[in-house]
Amino acid sequence: MPKTPAIPVGALDGRCMRFKHFYPLLAFLIPTTLIGYGVVIPRSPIAGVNELTIGFGSALVGAAIAYWQGIRVALRKEAKQPEKAAGRPERPCRSTSVSIYRAVR
Repeated sequence: MPKTPAIPVGALDGRCMRFKHFYPLLAFLIPTTLIGYGVVIPRSPIAGVNELTIGFGSALVGAAIAYWQGIRVALRKEAKQPEKAAGRPERPCRSTSVSIYRAVR
């Protein structure tokens, strides 16, 4: 199977990650964290800092990383097909101190 050529995602091609890409992730993480650590875990026998509460936090971090990588892959595929995305106007990246926001548009 031939390798897929690398497509730059970042400031080089004018695309950047916008905060709107994280709305669904925040809609998942905020209530899950508040309910998990604020209600469920303190009222259960696993209250306190232990391997189960750390595992729950690790699962949330893993979900956030998987979501971010999924957005990057989806936007790279969109960049490969410029004829489909040609109808949208190109918006330049705003400079930001966090390089992760420059990863994808």
